[in-house]
Amino acid sequence: MALVFTASARRLGIVSAVGTVFLGIVYAFALVAGLLSLQSPQQPIGDPLFSILEILIILMMPLVVALMVAIHAWAPAEAKVFSLMALVFVSLLAGLTCSVHFVILTVSRQAAFAGFSWMPLLLSFKWPSVSYALDILAWDVFFALSVLFAAPVFSGNRLAPSIRMLMIASGVLALAGLSGVIVGDMQLRNIGIVGYAGVFPVAALLLVILFYRATPREA
Repeated sequence: MALVFTASARRLGIVSAVGTVFLGIVYAFALVAGLLSLQSPQQPIGDPLFSILEILIILMMPLVVALMVAIHAWAPAEAKVFSLMALVFVSLLAGLTCSVHFVILTVSRQAAFAGFSWMPLLLSFKWPSVSYALDILAWDVFFALSVLFAAPVFSGNRLAPSIRMLMIASGVLALAGLSGVIVGDMQLRNIGIVGYAGVFPVAALLLVILFYRATPREA
């Protein structure tokens, strides 16, 4: 049985969209503050801002997944195949990025790892490292695919096309962040950050309005 946009789904959509916008704004401010604190673009962001960013990402992911569930419920029957694909990819994003950031936040701080010369190659956000590569896969690939699959769901009234364009812009910018890996310049990853930390929260804000105006249906 297909998921229906019930009153509960509508509430879930509004709450998760508001939460995504709020945490997205906090994340953007913390990220800008962290970047401005650097002496060199090659430096990683230090504590406490680094830990704040890690915690914000972990807190945000359940809200983003819940938001995509609400989008899947809201989607018309002919578009649910796209919203289901979006939900699958956002779930991959959440599982992968939460795992990476939780490990970085906890295990990488342990004294047992401090003496190993290979530790930065495994548990750091300095390129190249395994953790960094996995997080790039999560955000520049899985996030991009999720919002690009979600985009066709939105059509009809005046608000939906705006959400669709923001979803497309967010996904394209996230994919463009992969250029940093291709050329070996992680500064180009900032293009992707604009997509998911800048454009996507705006789309989530419009989703608050869309869900608020939407009429719930009976299951």
